[in-house]
Amino acid sequence: MTPLIDTHCHLADPKLGVDLEDVLERAGAAGVTRMISVGAIGSIECDRRTVAISERHPNVFAAVGVHPHDAKDCTPARIAELRDLARSPRVVAIGESGLDFHYMHSSAAAQEAALRAHLELASELGKPIVIHCRDAEDRIIEILREIGIPRAGGVIHCFTGNASAAGKFIDLGFHISFSGILTFKNALAVREAARTVPDDRLMIETDAPYLAPEPYRGKRNEPAFVRGTLEVLAQTRDADPDLVAARIVENAQGLFRLPADPSN
Repeated sequence: MTPLIDTHCHLADPKLGVDLEDVLERAGAAGVTRMISVGAIGSIECDRRTVAISERHPNVFAAVGVHPHDAKDCTPARIAELRDLARSPRVVAIGESGLDFHYMHSSAAAQEAALRAHLELASELGKPIVIHCRDAEDRIIEILREIGIPRAGGVIHCFTGNASAAGKFIDLGFHISFSGILTFKNALAVREAARTVPDDRLMIETDAPYLAPEPYRGKRNEPAFVRGTLEVLAQTRDADPDLVAARIVENAQGLFRLPADPSN
């Protein structure tokens, strides 16, 4: 079984915390040898738990940030706490941050201010940025063109846009990551975008415990299920799943500066 990386999951989420060791064991059995666990949801305690999990498990790395839903709480003090957490060698990215104009749990102004703060922090620390984008592609692209992408690069996680938006993000220097949404019957535009992403910008994720792929849609997601999304991604691209998996591993290692040996 070709090794695979789940480039975005939320292992500190209580939905996974109830049986985390079993979740990680199932991931390993499915050939998911490494995971990027993202904090960012809720309070700073989620980021702290995320880093702690990564420090206990050699196959887990961390990203820390403030989700756009919680952007109203992204104060300078919160950014300072993230900066301190990012000193851990297990923290390989900043985020997720971005704009979510679908749910609007925080105002547009608060979300934009938080995104700018995260971009500055990622640039300061020399780490890639993880971007959340929902119904906000045009505005995020405007901001990125104004500020610039961090030198370490970044990824548009859980991509839900069309091929045109994917192309614009790629031109800016981003990787594009596809989640279980790719497997949904109504995700025609997402699958069309997946056909257009260059091999060297392609990533895959679960966003667990959310967005489980078919046939698990509506159930709790977990990193082991990324294998199902890989199969649909490979079929969409008319490519060999093992070759796609190997390229995704190579891309993730490069962006997140992961060791080549999954045990380190």
